Amino acid sequence: MKSIFRFLFWALILGIGFFAGTAWQSKTTPPNTAPQVAADADGKGQPATSEKEKPASAYNAPPMPPALNVQEKAVIRLFESATPSVAYITTSRFRQDYWSRNVMEIPQGSGSGFVWSKEGYVITNFHVIKGADKAKVTLSDQSTWDATLVGAAPEKDLAVLKIDAPRRALKPIPVGQSYNLLVGQSVYAIGNPFGLDQTLTTGIISALGREIQSVSGTPIRDVIQTDAAINPGNSGGPLLNSSGQLIGVNTAIYSPSGASAGIGFSIPVDVVSWVVPELIEHGRIMRPSLGIEIATAKTTERLGLNGALIIEIIKGGAAEKAGLQPTYRDRTGHIRLGDTIVAINDDEVKVGGDLILILEKYKPGDRVKVKVLRNDEEVDVELVLDEAR
Repeated sequence: MKSIFRFLFWALILGIGFFAGTAWQSKTTPPNTAPQVAADADGKGQPATSEKEKPASAYNAPPMPPALNVQEKAVIRLFESATPSVAYITTSRFRQDYWSRNVMEIPQGSGSGFVWSKEGYVITNFHVIKGADKAKVTLSDQSTWDATLVGAAPEKDLAVLKIDAPRRALKPIPVGQSYNLLVGQSVYAIGNPFGLDQTLTTGIISALGREIQSVSGTPIRDVIQTDAAINPGNSGGPLLNSSGQLIGVNTAIYSPSGASAGIGFSIPVDVVSWVVPELIEHGRIMRPSLGIEIATAKTTERLGLNGALIIEIIKGGAAEKAGLQPTYRDRTGHIRLGDTIVAINDDEVKVGGDLILILEKYKPGDRVKVKVLRNDEEVDVELVLDEAR
């Protein structure tokens, strides 16, 4: 009997000692010493990110309300991702006071743009900076930088500016494609209409293959038409697809009042993608040339001609070497029409604008076959393209 009591006594002592030791360990060991584990997309455990490791953007973006649907959340994420790439551009001109001779800086206008690369290149419309003596670029972090003009293509209404901002402040916009766009596709325009920065408008592609006139009068073809609201100040801003990729540069609106009427136009990104590198490298588009001057569209229309009528041949140019004929006035004072270009290789030339766009397919030094109408007869002439000056 005594042995049973002795056994129970020692068991009680051991139990009290165990619980006392556990309580002492819980006081001396800090809680949550093991790393927390979160499930990734594959369901595998990964160490959770500590508060110090979280990116700064996680603190800047407010939490999304739980009532938002999937589409709303996607648009919000697109906007938050794209806005660091969008810039606000202001321009000014210098004027000298007639009496004091002091030089004054006069605000000229404003527009939008977007970051093209970490080297500080910013893309906008040519008409945004046309005639300006000075331009400033304001990034999404509200830092403002003096901009220099790197190159311009008035015929495409595009211009490249450069700012000396640190690389960490520059977020290039993701560049997409425009050849495979479809009518009805969702699009998103971000810009600074009426000086209101970081404005988002949404819509769809309402038509493709439109043609508008550039600042230089040269037609821009295959333009994207959208019903996303585009207003003064949106010019030069990006048009994005639902993945947040650049598919166009907002450039014009159709509106009798000057405000958005539901029809906006954007230069397709496939044009931007080949024009911008040319402007960065050469300051202009390196166009091939036939070495001719052609008549205006109104002149050829008045004469009942289809094609590009040659008015003048540039001395020593490709056309002179190939024997093409200009328009001239004979000894009696009568005008003798020169050759009318009706095709370049397999591309038909109906008006002078066609000729300019067709030549964009070639480079200086390329050999082409030019079909001309001479004295009501078609003549084929081969020549080597010059470099446009």
